[in-house]
Amino acid sequence: MKILTLLFSIVLSTIGSTLSAQTSSREILNFDKNWKFQLDDIQEASSLGFDDSRWQLVDLPHDWSIFGPIDRDNPSGRGGAFFPDGIGWYRKNFQMPNADQGKRVFIDFDGVMANSEVWINGVHLGKRPFGYVSFRYELTPHLKFGAENVIAVRADNTDQPASRWYTGAGIYRHVRLVTTHAIHIDQWGVFVSTPDVSAKNASIKIQTKVINTSGSQKEIILLTEIVDSKGKILQKLETKQRVPAGGSFDIEQQANIKNPELWDIAQGNLYQALSKVMDGKTVIDQEITTFGVREFRFEPSTGFYINDRNIKIKGVCLHHDGGGLGAVVPMKVWERRLNLLRDLGVNAIRTSHHPFAPEFYELCDRMGFLVMDETFDTWTAPKNHAEYGYNLYFEDWWERDTRDVILRDRNYASIFSYSIGNEIRDNLDSPDGFKKYKDQQDLIHSLDPTRPVTMGLFRPNSQNVYDNGFVEMMDVVGQNYREEELVAAHKQNPARKVLGTENGHTRQAWLALRDNPFMAGQFLWTGIDYLGEADWPAIVHDFGLLDRIGGMKARALQRKSWWTDEPVVYAVRRETNAGGGELVPDWTPKDFDTYDVAHLEIYSNCEEVEVFLNGKSQGIQKVPNDASPVNYNLTFEKGILEVIGRNQGKQAAIHNLQTAGQPFAIKLVADQEEMNNDWDDVTHVMAYVVDENGVKCPNADNLIYYEISGSGKLLALDNGDRVDHSSSKGKRRRVYRGEGLAIIGAESGSGKTMLKAVSKGLHSDEVTIQVKEVKKSRNKI
Repeated sequence: MKILTLLFSIVLSTIGSTLSAQTSSREILNFDKNWKFQLDDIQEASSLGFDDSRWQLVDLPHDWSIFGPIDRDNPSGRGGAFFPDGIGWYRKNFQMPNADQGKRVFIDFDGVMANSEVWINGVHLGKRPFGYVSFRYELTPHLKFGAENVIAVRADNTDQPASRWYTGAGIYRHVRLVTTHAIHIDQWGVFVSTPDVSAKNASIKIQTKVINTSGSQKEIILLTEIVDSKGKILQKLETKQRVPAGGSFDIEQQANIKNPELWDIAQGNLYQALSKVMDGKTVIDQEITTFGVREFRFEPSTGFYINDRNIKIKGVCLHHDGGGLGAVVPMKVWERRLNLLRDLGVNAIRTSHHPFAPEFYELCDRMGFLVMDETFDTWTAPKNHAEYGYNLYFEDWWERDTRDVILRDRNYASIFSYSIGNEIRDNLDSPDGFKKYKDQQDLIHSLDPTRPVTMGLFRPNSQNVYDNGFVEMMDVVGQNYREEELVAAHKQNPARKVLGTENGHTRQAWLALRDNPFMAGQFLWTGIDYLGEADWPAIVHDFGLLDRIGGMKARALQRKSWWTDEPVVYAVRRETNAGGGELVPDWTPKDFDTYDVAHLEIYSNCEEVEVFLNGKSQGIQKVPNDASPVNYNLTFEKGILEVIGRNQGKQAAIHNLQTAGQPFAIKLVADQEEMNNDWDDVTHVMAYVVDENGVKCPNADNLIYYEISGSGKLLALDNGDRVDHSSSKGKRRRVYRGEGLAIIGAESGSGKTMLKAVSKGLHSDEVTIQVKEVKKSRNKI
């Protein structure tokens, strides 16, 4: 909602005179502050008069599980990263003004993990098992206007193991209170699509569902204004319509945009549709819908097109946790992560394996990332280490959950495809398997006919889906791994549109995409390391291009040489002598006495590379056409390793590695000098252990103590170590491979925040960040 509010302020600056004499009954109130929380199962906590005075005061979003402790015996197991489970209760007292009587009041949850139940003034409103779905309850019949009201929420995470990755626990996404007129636009009731798009003209279709909860039929006017990114009204559409008492009506309007600013990769050009429901000249409700003008399509022989341009989808799968933040992830964290991934050539995200928070899609819209929006990891068949997951609820809930996901997400410009399953273990070689897939796809097509549907097939040959007709139902054939099987499936039937929905980091997987025009793209597993799916003592799955604090691994440097157009060259070495151990991007062995021969891999998209050790050339080699690295075996010497990439004999890229001395000091580097007093704005402060020349010590694991003062607060401390069980919520944490991360949020209105880092035997360092006040008010639109 923050982004939509900002966009609306742009609209108001242009058309404020139009609204100055009008009033609107829609009011959206941020409902995140001042909740009471208790980790216990207290049945009486749903009642109006329950005494919660001793409960903990928390603000939302809130993930209580990330506070730990991590324990091998926790029932969440390897999937949940051995974090605790349990039942959490939340309560919030609030008042509704008498002036709101006669209006409709709703509470919107962006996600509660999991098996949530909600009460208002002791009245049970409903239950939602799926922790990733957004949902709404109407409060109107049970409210006390001019008096105290109580919302109570129970989140039950005791049935474990429930997930193959860390989910978080509690009300871990935002909550809003929405007040509307009796006649209003339905939740997710506006759908904007762009049926025909070109550089010269775009046709816009706006479908709006208006609800009349009053006792009488009403003639309303739906006024829709198309507004560009600068706040200029491009077109006004006006429709008169009678809406029956207690009923609804779907209104369709058409518009055209001349010479549109197209949404594209890395070009987050966005428009808004401002929908006003009017009773005569009075605005009684209005809604803002942000959309992009673009065209997506798949062609069987040539893959994926955006705006009539053929490209490869270079995607990564992501889980939703933010490392030490758990499931509570401010958008500044995602923005930093997405920028790091973009630098590697990534242009697409798969939300594996569930819907993300709505503001994540807004961010992808703005940044120009493609998104595959995925609904479920399981249907009815369970998966190992997640036997008590969504498989228990799929049959009763898939239709409602799918409907809510699609209605919520269908206006995001970034979403180019829906996926309805990941490595589904239900029998797809059966009528029942066919029906489950088709029912979901048909529902999505009915709600959003503009995007194709796929799924991540699992060992498709063993399920016979390439021969039994199953994949012929799919809009796009998606397959996880076994790239050669997907290539063969297309050759078996060239009419199939094919896409790698989950792929490894291997060169063979990349060549399957690079060398086959019909392969639309692939999604690597994964973009970033994530909590869970790890065997004790590890608590983190480490298949990311980046570790969980954003550190680039060797595979990320290689990927950049394959996926970016800019000239690059990078050197990495085997960590132990004579070709053993991991690949690391440094020139500082752990044991200088036993490290004699360094095995190098050079990643480059240049024509040739040359390696220098302490200024002496180690030879020139051509970069192979088969995307394999250039290899050197060198006798190790302390000093500087330099690698140069050349095109047509001229230097195009350079990369240096320098041997580090003994740890000498801490160096703090903040990613911004000032931040807003806003939940989504945080500052990342990297802590490096360096030698006396400022060279990072890649083998350092010093324990760092952090002291914060002023207007900020420590949200999390983290590092890239898979087996570090220390709390991310304390004030001290070790660095890993010489680096750590502190994430700082704003504590109070404005002022300076100082972060100091100290460690025994090292020179300390500190940084200062300015916090700026952001005025907050009830959001009336």
